[in-house]
Amino acid sequence: MPELNWFKSSFSEASGNNCVEVAAVEADRIALRESESPAAVISTNRAALRALVRGVKADKSTLT
Repeated sequence: MPELNWFKSSFSEASGNNCVEVAAVEADRIALRESESPAAVISTNRAALRALVRGVKADKSTLT
């Protein structure tokens, strides 16, 4: 995978750990990694990630 520009959420803790980082790979592909395990990278398309985030937000009242 080429060198990527990683971005983390503004909700990340101050030390910069314990967060998910996102990087654009191609026009419709993005890469995701967990900051504590940066070598483990997964990629998906934007529509799939958008659907996941919407689903989690919609169902957050049932999360404990």
